[in-house]
Amino acid sequence: MNIIVKIFTVQLFVIVSCQLYGQHKPFTANTTLTWSQCIARYDSLDKISDQARLLEVGKTDVGKPLHLFVINSDGVFEPELFDRNKIIILINNGIHPGEPDGIDASLMWCKEILEPDNEMSGFLENVIVCIIPIYNVDGALIRSSTSRANQDGPEEYGFRGNARNLDLNRDFIKCDSENARAFSRIFTRLQPDVFVDNHVSDGADYTYTMTLISTQSDKLGGKTGKYLKEKMEPALFSGMDQLGDPMMHYVNTMGNTPQSGILEFLETPRFASGYATLFNTLSFITETHMLKPFPQRVESTYNFIKVLIAYCHKNAAEIIDVRKNSRNDWMKMKEWPLNYELDTTKSEKIKFAGYETVSEPSKVGIGDRIRYDRSKVSEMEIPYYRKFVPTTFVTVPDYYLVPQAWREVIERLRLNGVQMEKMEKDTTIEVETYFLDKFETNGRPYEGHYNHSGTKVTNRKIKVQFFKGDWKISTKQIARRYLIETLEPQSDDSFFAWNFFDSVLQQKEWFSDYIFEEKAEELLKNDPQLKKEFESLLATDKDLQNNHWNQLYWLYRHSPYYEKTVNLYPIYRIMPK
Repeated sequence: MNIIVKIFTVQLFVIVSCQLYGQHKPFTANTTLTWSQCIARYDSLDKISDQARLLEVGKTDVGKPLHLFVINSDGVFEPELFDRNKIIILINNGIHPGEPDGIDASLMWCKEILEPDNEMSGFLENVIVCIIPIYNVDGALIRSSTSRANQDGPEEYGFRGNARNLDLNRDFIKCDSENARAFSRIFTRLQPDVFVDNHVSDGADYTYTMTLISTQSDKLGGKTGKYLKEKMEPALFSGMDQLGDPMMHYVNTMGNTPQSGILEFLETPRFASGYATLFNTLSFITETHMLKPFPQRVESTYNFIKVLIAYCHKNAAEIIDVRKNSRNDWMKMKEWPLNYELDTTKSEKIKFAGYETVSEPSKVGIGDRIRYDRSKVSEMEIPYYRKFVPTTFVTVPDYYLVPQAWREVIERLRLNGVQMEKMEKDTTIEVETYFLDKFETNGRPYEGHYNHSGTKVTNRKIKVQFFKGDWKISTKQIARRYLIETLEPQSDDSFFAWNFFDSVLQQKEWFSDYIFEEKAEELLKNDPQLKKEFESLLATDKDLQNNHWNQLYWLYRHSPYYEKTVNLYPIYRIMPK
């Protein structure tokens, strides 16, 4: 392409861009707003526009308010009164305040869209935009220039952890923070159609400023998953191309470099996008590249916001219809998939503009290092792995029964809009539940918990005494998937996995061996089958042979005296007839 053609192409791009998105003054500063500056700017937009409102929607762990900025051309700012024929978009910024691109990009977009006679204002006909200016207020107040060792700007920024040193992008299910509790209330009230969480990525080096994590389409499933993969996602990539800001899938490499291929990120509900998936929301995580200059990253985030909102405006009716149909399908599903794993036998080829890599001896210590040669851009085809298959299925009950004793769980159900019916009297009900046969527990704390994983269960039918004030919860409601994936203990991010039911794992009653000897002798005498099993085990198990107390304990566990509630999962199910 000669220089005249290049100039004409750039001029044409600028004309088309302005027609689509209005005039735009590029972001050039290498500084990001402080929390107080950011809120003051939104407050000023509130004061000058009757289409915008800055709301306080909760508190954070540091005691500061959490804000939500709402732009609605109808002038309606209470979510319960929104026109649900419009697309509700929720944009979250500053969950990691050291990754502040979305903070500045969102404010820049808001300022432009609210300008009189702005060409983009027509997008608000079919869209309501709700923005959390800074979610991790706590971390945003801890500013430095050193905590992001590999990042190119800004000059100063916030810290990843909140006031309790929690990573808030791991807190959406467990809700340990006040921030997360406030977010659950916001999300429940808004019931957004589309959700965006803005980040900055680390990892490999490459040419792209913006990479994108879309809701994993297999896990989202149904009509919504199909629509995301086949229509919405390709349109967003195309829109970024048209702006001269090509976007790549999140560079989650199979090996050490992108040349090995990249695999789609599987978000579980601890993460923002995985949480949103529980409510059939189309979700995106923007990941600008840390090695690109801060102003360039802000511009790219701004571009994505423009492209997304333009798409949602144009396709509002289709998005609403797809989500409605998927919700209807969810209500009919009798078997629900839990937990997914990557199918490494299936991949597709994608074009990737990367840098050539060099392996060379390190000048620091002993060993080799990988270096990306930015002078050598290589257009390559690499495998993209994005097929995930479910590994666990559960039969969906008609109801879950939750005893009132589990207050922490009930609180989180309420925060997430779960509709519950209180039992009016004491009653005994035959229910299905689980015994927790096997699980593994982290040896080190992770985000304040010693998580369980690999949980295996046995189904049992038992009669349980329930009391006035216990809760009966129908699965025929908007929060259906949230209920299943938090209350089924096998789920990767269930309440059981996050230690909310650990007290049922501890045996409370025991025995005195010198007294139980006579009981054990009587048990063996009266139960020939038990005696046969015991003697067979004793003949083959050397550890048991060498420990008389363990022999008695084995008999105790197989006797009527042993607690029937050890490892009994305390959430109960009423199954379809």
